[in-house]
Amino acid sequence: MWSIIFMGLAGLLVGGGISFRQQKRPAWVSISFYVLAGMALLAAYLFTLPAN
Repeated sequence: MWSIIFMGLAGLLVGGGISFRQQKRPAWVSISFYVLAGMALLAAYLFTLPAN
């Protein structure tokens, strides 16, 4: 369940990064959104691993 939530969050963050890039905002804003999206995808992957 958590992995689905984090994947959705990653999609929203990528959409925000694309939107800020189209609005000609500073590059660090878009890059930070992409980094956060990558971290959300990593968290989604980690939640799919079996617990030992």
